[in-house]
Parts: sequence; C-alpha cells; structure tokens
Amino acid sequence: MYEDFHVTDRWTGEDLYCRWKGTMVAIATRHADAVDIRFEVNGRPMWIAMPSTAWVEQKLRSGKVITDQLAVQIAGRYLRQLVEEGYDAGREIYTMTVPEVLEQLDIVVKEAKQAGAIPTLPVIA
Repeated sequence: MYEDFHVTDRWTGEDLYCRWKGTMVAIATRHADAVDIRFEVNGRPMWIAMPSTAWVEQKLRSGKVITDQLAVQIAGRYLRQLVEEGYDAGREIYTMTVPEVLEQLDIVVKEAKQAGAIPTLPVIA
C-alpha cells in the first residue's frame, strides 16, 4: 500500500517514487519523543516523525497497538497526502500530530480490511 508507491507532485507534475527505507526511535537520534519513518523520494531522504504519544492514545482508545508495519503505512499515506496537497519539497522532515496519526491510522486500517491485510514490510539488505 504505502511502503512503496508512486505519486504525482501537485506543482511540478513530476512522478515521485516513494519507498520506505527504515524506522527508528528518535529519542536516540534527535532527543525527540517520536518515531521517525524514513522514505526515499526519488532518491532524496524524507522523514515522517510520529509522536510516541500516538501509540499510547491508540492503546487507550482501542486496546490495540500500532505495529511497525502499521506505522509505516500511516507515515506513507501521510507522505502521499502531503505531496498531493502541494508539500514543500525542500523540507526533509515532517512532524505529524497525534490526531493526524490517529486519523491516518483509521483510514489505513479501513483500506487494509478492504484489501485483506496490511502488507508486510520488505526485508532491506
């Protein structure tokens, strides 16, 4: 779904190839209470930062956790939406809010149910 996709840049019409490259806890790297999802967009790094408190909120509201696969799908869908709405291509990192994470999560879960399952993440060598 959103771990490996193409999207058209709203302003330039350029086809952007977005591919998930990795997930890391930002506490160690940026001293931020977030999980950073890294994508490559036509060869350039793009990070989507998701606040760690979104995991807590999801557990409180549903009793379920956000898995690594689900986090990538949420960040990928958010990235796709940014590009379609006319994102600032000069930025390398975008930070989601908790409500944005939960909104994207609900949409991704609905789409995954229609597709049959959330895709597994590829093993990157």
